[in-house]
Amino acid sequence: MRLTAAAFSRTVLVLLLTACQAARGPIAPVPAVSALPAAVAAANARSESRTAHAKPSTSAARVATINVDDVAATAVSVFGDSAALHASTINVADAEPVWDIDVHPYEAHERVAHYVQLFTTDARDHFVARLSRGTRYEPMIRAKLKASGMPEDMTYLALIESGYDPDAYSRSAAVGMWQFMTKTARDVGMRVDWWVDERRDPARSTDAAIRFLGDLQRKFGSLYLAAAAYNGGPGRVSRGLTRYAGQMEGTEGEDRFFALAEYDYLRVETKNYVPQLIAAALVGKKPARYGIVIDSQPLFVYDSVFVPAGTSLAAVAAASGGTKVELRDLNPFLLRGMAPPDNGLWLRVPRGRADRTRAALEALPTSARVGYRNVNVSGKVTTLAGLAKSHGVTLREIAWYNPGLKTRKGRLASGQSVRVPSVDAIAFARAVPDPAIEHYGSAPVRRVSSAKKRTSAKHAVAKKRTSAKEPTASKRSAPAKRSLSKKHAKKR
Repeated sequence: MRLTAAAFSRTVLVLLLTACQAARGPIAPVPAVSALPAAVAAANARSESRTAHAKPSTSAARVATINVDDVAATAVSVFGDSAALHASTINVADAEPVWDIDVHPYEAHERVAHYVQLFTTDARDHFVARLSRGTRYEPMIRAKLKASGMPEDMTYLALIESGYDPDAYSRSAAVGMWQFMTKTARDVGMRVDWWVDERRDPARSTDAAIRFLGDLQRKFGSLYLAAAAYNGGPGRVSRGLTRYAGQMEGTEGEDRFFALAEYDYLRVETKNYVPQLIAAALVGKKPARYGIVIDSQPLFVYDSVFVPAGTSLAAVAAASGGTKVELRDLNPFLLRGMAPPDNGLWLRVPRGRADRTRAALEALPTSARVGYRNVNVSGKVTTLAGLAKSHGVTLREIAWYNPGLKTRKGRLASGQSVRVPSVDAIAFARAVPDPAIEHYGSAPVRRVSSAKKRTSAKHAVAKKRTSAKEPTASKRSAPAKRSLSKKHAKKR
């Protein structure tokens, strides 16, 4: 019998889940997964590949004797080196959902009920669009949460934060699916600089968010207080718990957040943050109850290849046979359309194309692989504008590839070296502001009450954001589309 590609994929997934469950541990690591995030890699490394022994009288028992290494290798061959990130969340059959965060005790809470109503009526289209976008990333997020020992339903924080949008940004310069500001991102181990912004990377930013949330949960002993601290800052939550310790005596568990929220202390946005999380989990995990149909998107799957310094994403696209859209979508953290000029890094290619990409890149001459060339200043052209014009690029594009370039009264010194980007590198670059910026706009960000924001159903799902256009270095004085974010508040 011949299987279609879809049928074969489903068969492999079922075998993978069954074998992993029988082995009672995460998938054992395979060589192709060398670029997997640290949390998953560590969990995989700790697990032992073992064969399940069950009664041979059932078909399930026969499946369970499959070696986990073999199944993992098969899955990687089909789905790419990201396959291990998705395996733990596959459902063999439809079942009644089970939440791993406390939702039912608070289902009747006034604010939770309000947001359930909102997400299924006035904000329905907007909410469903976010759920649909989430189908691309949610399996990966759930697998990482599970590997870290955190509840998988914390994935809905990404829905509330950004609608699962890797390019989301706020006026206070919180960026990415998990809305980190630059300092916080660096504090939790992400690379954020002129060339790379891992806040925009769905996988690496998820790792960072999990580390941050895990630290907050250990600090406060409550998942919902951790979420409140993620939104409003750990300092504010700590001071609130101290200030109202007497009044909250005897309150335990997740009730502590709701008790603290009763006082006029937390910002309105933070008071509503956890109710939104709970409401999103209630609706998102059982959409049929509310007559909601979610359109699924292709999974975020890929293979990884290590490329030398300066390698252009255009060269990787040509080597892998991928399109510009595919390569930019898989590598949203690469800001200038190429690997940094001073170090190599892992890039992602469409699944199943790692070997082909490596071989093709190795065969390329350096001049064809690198996204720029060095030009020494000489002769009459001694200004950046003149240099840009003579090479057919804009002054702004020259600035992208020469951060910190020094001039004297706008003129370059004779013999000074300037990077001139290739047209292909520019085509893959992202017109984003300097990641070092802590807020957009020329004036200090003012706090806007959540009560005002709730006048729009669209804003109730999360703070205002857009991914279509971002403020650029020349337009930072334009009005931004979001009020003070949690990361900015944490600095207070």
